Amino acid sequence: MLQLRLIVPADLREEVLERLDACVGVAHVVVLPGAAVRPAGDVVLCDVAREAVDELLGELRASGLAERGAISMDETGLTLSAAADAAQEAAPGEGVDALVWEEVAEVVHDESTLSGVFLALLAVATMLAACGAVLDSAVLIVGAMAVGPEFGPLAGFCVALVQRRLRPALRSLLALAVGFTLAMALTVGFALLMDSLGLFSDAKFAAARPNTSFIWQPDAMSFVVAFLAGIAGLLSLTSAKASALVGVAISVTTVPAAANAAVAVAYGEYAQGWGSAVQLALNLSGIVLAGVLTLLVQHGAWRLAQRGR
Repeated sequence: MLQLRLIVPADLREEVLERLDACVGVAHVVVLPGAAVRPAGDVVLCDVAREAVDELLGELRASGLAERGAISMDETGLTLSAAADAAQEAAPGEGVDALVWEEVAEVVHDESTLSGVFLALLAVATMLAACGAVLDSAVLIVGAMAVGPEFGPLAGFCVALVQRRLRPALRSLLALAVGFTLAMALTVGFALLMDSLGLFSDAKFAAARPNTSFIWQPDAMSFVVAFLAGIAGLLSLTSAKASALVGVAISVTTVPAAANAAVAVAYGEYAQGWGSAVQLALNLSGIVLAGVLTLLVQHGAWRLAQRGR
């Protein structure tokens, strides 16, 4: 169950309560008359089955509540209530399959914004992956995967495409373009610094690297892996059982390729640089294509489930 907290202006009270009463997934409606000060109005609390939330939020938005009052939503955690059980039973579909667009859009908005923290994490991840590439260390590549934050803008771009919203799409593209450009430029300097300290060398980078050579040798499997990773990532994002570990797994298909390309530029190994760039492009396109298709399929399946109730 999810809990909605609404600030409802007095003239919208009856309409909002009618909409809550008509929603089969709503339970535990509490009205606190005049409790809200800014904006002024009633505070209305209710628990809603996850599978009924998206439609209800759309109706509340249509009433003008988001503009004149407020709508906030939180997970309830443990709920022991026969009324809640009945609401969940009456709501169509399964809660874990429910696609709550407002929730998804809010998550990806925060994760796809160009910020200092995003740039720093992506730069550090790329430098760490550069160490893994030169030393042919799978452990360091995994470490870079854990740090990379680039799945947020990728998911944000997918959501914006499906919702046909230009501004969020451009915001996500800006974060990706600026983030990878800056991270790769800093990694070029990092590689030259490490070389001057004797910690990196062109010989190490050009040598056979069986653990990491896949980074700059793209093939059909590169796209397949990225496509599957994109499906997993978007399912994680939209599912009630989302896991941050899936976002970590996504990083394996992007950050190492960007890092290898940067080191290749530093050493003038342009064949590796080109292969890494192709790998990065394949991975990004595979993730985006899979993400868009996943959202479209989820949305279509959920609408069919609601129609069939």
